[in-house]
Amino acid sequence: MSDDDDGYVHTPGEDNHGVKPTDRDREFGLRGWILVGWLFVSLIVVPGMLLYIPEAGNFTKSLGLGYRDAFLVLPLIPALGLGVLGVWATTRP
Repeated sequence: MSDDDDGYVHTPGEDNHGVKPTDRDREFGLRGWILVGWLFVSLIVVPGMLLYIPEAGNFTKSLGLGYRDAFLVLPLIPALGLGVLGVWATTRP
């Protein structure tokens, strides 16, 4: 291309299609701490609860869960919550 062309030339360093996030948008903030809290629940609290399922047999039966069902359902609930919170924490309003 010559210098007198009026055609469009893309410059790789320029971003004209969106707004770049500022340093304030990249802070850890409340969303990050909520995600860390849920990670603690998912990785520490729920496995600890699984250790006490044999002693809590009457409670799990009152929820309609058998012994085997409790081992399947209890980790599923925080896993679904972790997935939803992971998406929520990484999106910006």
